Amino acid sequence: MSLTITQVDAFTNEPFGGNPAAVCILPEAREAAWMQSVAMEMNLSETAFLVKREGGYDLRWFTPSVEVALCGHATLASAHVLWESGALDTDQKARFHTKSGVLTAERRGMWMELNFPATPGEPAEAPPRLAEALGAHPKYVGRNKFDYLVELEEDQVRTMTPNFTLLRVLPVRGIIVTSPSSDPQYDFISRFFAPGSGIDEDPVTGSAHCALTPFWAKRFGKTDMMANQVSQRGGILKVTLAGDRVLLGGQAVTTLRGELLA
Repeated sequence: MSLTITQVDAFTNEPFGGNPAAVCILPEAREAAWMQSVAMEMNLSETAFLVKREGGYDLRWFTPSVEVALCGHATLASAHVLWESGALDTDQKARFHTKSGVLTAERRGMWMELNFPATPGEPAEAPPRLAEALGAHPKYVGRNKFDYLVELEEDQVRTMTPNFTLLRVLPVRGIIVTSPSSDPQYDFISRFFAPGSGIDEDPVTGSAHCALTPFWAKRFGKTDMMANQVSQRGGILKVTLAGDRVLLGGQAVTTLRGELLA
């Protein structure tokens, strides 16, 4: 039996920007090894698999190398596919049962809004050779259950070329680098590196903003902000800190739809 697999560019309103994710709606659950093989075949930063259940959909995310516990852009892409395909009416809330609990998505005009758990970090000692790996001296280093969060000067965030071999050995999912933005359209900028998870640089990372939002909300003294992830593809997010949750606003564009035969 063939399955439809859809490629969506998330956190952008133009094709070939933002972060591409593949989305596959399954008629029933499949084994993890098969999903991992599909993700390896798609070779995108994330492939999402959905199975309809009472009260929403089960949702799992796979990089080409590993299953991950939380992913923003592939969740945004999944909601986009459900609404675009008619699996959900556009005024219906999407509910996803995941390894990080129940996540929801709602349409807000031309934007979509994800409701995710905040994952604030605590100040942490920089791991050995972090500065060498980044080619920059951190102003601040923090860590949450997923990632290191590193504050740098803005020009360092924008121009750095990390040593991915050194970053790969760090015992975390990834490394977020960030700074305030000199562009008045945005409050802060960031990039995300996860070579240990099979992704040297992720173009736009919704889950990283679950740490970035509380970090900058405390610094700026406000809860509503605009964020720009300044990878080569780039992406824009509206973020809001709402207690122990983060609201992630973004747009998405379908770029490819194919038939999975395996």
